[in-house]
Amino acid sequence: MKLYQVDAFTDRIFSGNPAAICPLHQWLDSGLLQKIAMENNLPETAFYVPHGDAYEIRWFTPTVEVDLCGHATLAAAYVLFHHELHAGDTIHFLSPRSGELIVRKQGEFITLNFPTDAYQRTELNDDLMGCFDRVPTEAFKGKTDYMLVFADEDQIRTIKPDFERIAELDARGVIVTARGNEVDFVSRFFGPRTGIKEDPVTGSAHTTLIPYWASVLDKEELVALQLSDRQGHLKGKYLGDRVEISGQGRLYLKGEIYIG
Repeated sequence: MKLYQVDAFTDRIFSGNPAAICPLHQWLDSGLLQKIAMENNLPETAFYVPHGDAYEIRWFTPTVEVDLCGHATLAAAYVLFHHELHAGDTIHFLSPRSGELIVRKQGEFITLNFPTDAYQRTELNDDLMGCFDRVPTEAFKGKTDYMLVFADEDQIRTIKPDFERIAELDARGVIVTARGNEVDFVSRFFGPRTGIKEDPVTGSAHTTLIPYWASVLDKEELVALQLSDRQGHLKGKYLGDRVEISGQGRLYLKGEIYIG
């Protein structure tokens, strides 16, 4: 099997978020896909299978299959555009869990078109406030994640998570965010429940972040920075029931997997 590793949401290797991409001719057993993802030991491994003019796609962390992953979708599109001879500048991915996902190549940037998250304000209870050493100003609950809003960028940069408390929440993970100093907003994402203590760059979290900050800042087009150690640079556009999330990618390796 072919294996690619791409750093997503960055213009240079050793930054952004690494994803493994495995092109398949047909679906393998889910248990085997999970073992491959565990062996890769990256935040996400994406598998895709051609389906007519589109591609079915699934995403796995080292421990679980997930509903949606932005950076691995961008990485899969990067592989198709640059290394697997996909014709044209548009890709239609079909996810069993998230529906149709349209990806376009625009110069050096790859743009994901994802469904907007349905999120609601929620109570700032002891369970949420006990997850960090700083007190948020607001809390929201989306389809899979909590989102906590803080006062400024410095709090996001220096915040200390309690991973055991975060893992006890009924959620994939927790997004923390604030207005940025030089960008529209900054964020970080913590998901110990899915085997990723801190995700370097989380495209799917921006389906919550973009509509929230578009409303707060009263603007449709946004520039964002995820403040992990590797950091990630994203552009976003709010389209109502959809959001566009744009970034670049860089190939780190190409190889083969031998599974016996």
